[in-house]
Amino acid sequence: MPSRKICYITIIALILLISFSGVLSAENGLAVKDAFGDVLSPDGKIEKVLCSGPGCLRLLTYLQAHQTISGVEDIERRNIPIDPRPYFLANPFFRNLPQIGEFRGLTRSELVVSLESLPQVIFKTYPEMGTPAGKLQESTGIPVIPLEYGNLFSQKEKLYSSIRIMGQIMDKKDRAEAIIDFIEGAIEDLSRRMEGIEEVSRKTAYVGGIAYKGPHGLRSTEKGYPPFMFTGTRNVAFAGEELKGSSSQADVSREKILEWDPEVIFVDLSTLNAPEGASALAELIQDPLWQDLRAVKSGEVYGVLPYNWYSQNFGSILANAYFIGKILYPDRFQDVDPEVKADEIFRFLVDRDVFHVMKDSFKEMAFERLELK
Repeated sequence: MPSRKICYITIIALILLISFSGVLSAENGLAVKDAFGDVLSPDGKIEKVLCSGPGCLRLLTYLQAHQTISGVEDIERRNIPIDPRPYFLANPFFRNLPQIGEFRGLTRSELVVSLESLPQVIFKTYPEMGTPAGKLQESTGIPVIPLEYGNLFSQKEKLYSSIRIMGQIMDKKDRAEAIIDFIEGAIEDLSRRMEGIEEVSRKTAYVGGIAYKGPHGLRSTEKGYPPFMFTGTRNVAFAGEELKGSSSQADVSREKILEWDPEVIFVDLSTLNAPEGASALAELIQDPLWQDLRAVKSGEVYGVLPYNWYSQNFGSILANAYFIGKILYPDRFQDVDPEVKADEIFRFLVDRDVFHVMKDSFKEMAFERLELK
């Protein structure tokens, strides 16, 4: 019986390989390479695709091409009580699609080739995570397009390149450029608002509860936290060292936080998914060690949208930057209502106002001063 199943998968893979050899070519447009290094570009309409790996379906949603998805990873089918992913909240139908494997890119070829709607291409972020891109292409016969997820700071060009590659394949080149222009416009607007503020006048801040492969407590922070970078905030956890890679997440010691004694603390609300008593909020309330922090004494502790949940939430990063700017430098953000701005950002990226959906699930703590009692 197992050998018959293997034979079936092999036959299907060969059929797919022959079928798709005429679907993709490199004759026109942006050069795109599959997992074998062969150059591809669309020749005809791509109607069905798959996304494998953290953040991949998020980018497809930004491109307004998510209706082409024919199956999803198991994370899209879960019932997460506090779900911090705007792209999913805007498209709950993802939960009802067939499963193609486990999250973090562990895509299973036997599930892919058994789909009723076979994909013409598979996009894969973090190409070597889970099922490596080359192995997935070999076992399914479907072109797999490796993508670098990047970020909004040190690896911004990698992100933009991936958006353009997806846009090329999905015939969404104009939308891809619009996404990039929108992000760049927001970053430039934030930069303009901070012009002329001397370094010594900028407030010190700390962000805790940053998610990294799951929820964490107060000691989990981000050295290169983009909202701080975009607002010129003095991040007490960043000592000016060069930031490498797509994440600079770190678990810092309690002693260091006490030593830094930031003027303002922001709590990433993904921490609410932590086990009871282990969230950053629970620590701030229950642990007397933190009561001497000046941010706690003065009530300068605020909730922000989750930054990193199944890779980085770019819309939430921009929304957080406007909220943080409003808190730290209100005179520079007089014309900004952070909640309205958040929905403006989400409306553009995921085509739905989801800020209040998230705020409701975060117990109304998002963009609010947190009550520590």
